[in-house]
Amino acid sequence: MNGGLSRNQLLARSAKGGAALMIAGSVAGTFARRAAADPVSDSDLAYARLLVAAELLAADFYGRVIAAKLFEGPALTSLKRALFNEHEHYDSVATILNDAGQPPAVAADIDFSYPKGAFASKASVASLGVTLETVFLGAYLGAVGGLQSSALEQPFARIAASEAQHLSVFTGLTGRDPVGISFPEPLSIDEASDALDAYTS
Repeated sequence: MNGGLSRNQLLARSAKGGAALMIAGSVAGTFARRAAADPVSDSDLAYARLLVAAELLAADFYGRVIAAKLFEGPALTSLKRALFNEHEHYDSVATILNDAGQPPAVAADIDFSYPKGAFASKASVASLGVTLETVFLGAYLGAVGGLQSSALEQPFARIAASEAQHLSVFTGLTGRDPVGISFPEPLSIDEASDALDAYTS
């Protein structure tokens, strides 16, 4: 991360940093504001900070994939829709932090890194997409299981469902069956943070 911020500092920071981008009237922003109407615990805010970082990574990844111009037709349409989803997810989770007086991280706060050749071919992009979306899905599933606020459970579960759709797209692009396992694995906050560390600094 720019300025020497570590992953732990990102998760721990409170009222310092950038302001959230919000889409007025979006469904995601609406249910996040409703969920954040009551005080949110420190542990739930830690989940929100982690998921904001995940969404920033997701948006950066999709932006690079689209810019690489490897895909066209239905695949490209799905990728563009997924990028739109990730922006709405970010807005939703960022609202939770803003409502708690803790401005969320923005893309400029994070340096993103990817394996060499990650965007060189359809196969490499699809493989990395499966890896990243598995992390994003696991992070949200872990958050749903670890939240103290029941008001945040449904919003996070709905985002997890969207991430599962994204994972299905990339699984299909690898040539494998897009319908995956019956019970995707949740990740603890530490496991998700460690997984994100491989792509952020």
